[in-house]
This record gives sequence, C-alpha cells and structure tokens, in this order.
Amino acid sequence: MKVNIPVSEIMSTNLVLLNTDDSLDKAERLFRKHHIRHIPVVKGKVIVGMLSFTDILRISFADLNDDDEQVETIVYNMFTIEQVMSKAPVVVRPTSTIREVAEILSQKEFHALPVVNKRTLVGIVTTTDILRYLLKQCEE
Repeated sequence: MKVNIPVSEIMSTNLVLLNTDDSLDKAERLFRKHHIRHIPVVKGKVIVGMLSFTDILRISFADLNDDDEQVETIVYNMFTIEQVMSKAPVVVRPTSTIREVAEILSQKEFHALPVVNKRTLVGIVTTTDILRYLLKQCEE
C-alpha cells in the first residue's frame, strides 16, 4: 500500500469557502447545497479557521426543527462565524504524506485538515478522502 504519496494527490481543490463576515445562515446553506461537513474560513487567501456542520448543529435546532427556519435565523443572528469556528486550525502542506495526514486525523477530534502552501490555502483533505484512497488501494 502506497502511504508516502503526497496529500496533494487526494485533497479537494474545488473549495467552498467562508469569510469571517459571512453569516451562519449562509454557512448552513453551503453545507446543505454542497453536501459537505467542513468549510475553511478565510481572510483573503489565508485560513483563519474551520467551520464544521457539527459546529452549526451545536447552536441550532437544525435537526430537531427543520420546519421552523425562523428559530434558526434568530439563533444564527446571535453568533458570528468567528465565535463558532475552530480557530488556528492544524494545517498540512501539499507535500505532507497521506500517512502523516492519516496519523494526525486519527489522533485528533476533527475530520478535516486545510492544506496550505506558504500561508495560502490550496486544498482540504478529509477523513473521507483518506478512506477513499485506502479503498482504492485495496482494489489494486
């Protein structure tokens, strides 16, 4: 099994991004529209945080009350993305190996890592990306 492959081979580069001044309502719409669980938060091209769908669920009634969007809007207006996101996320380089990334993800409580080249966000790698890669290796 090839585990010394650079993470740039499996990372997502077609990124959905949020800015710190975006609303949590916008964030939820992006999560649902793109069927994703993690969105990097940027200032320009520099990553300043990560917002997960779980972060949104912690402050909303999204799963319990899908019919009452007004309640969610009120709750979302009480917080900013900066208050809810994980700040100073752990990042990896495009040259980091899949093994290195898998080790980080297996030891931490998060499931996505921003991929940064010279402070510029260039991708994101998730536990799902790692699992897909491993499954592909099993087929070969």
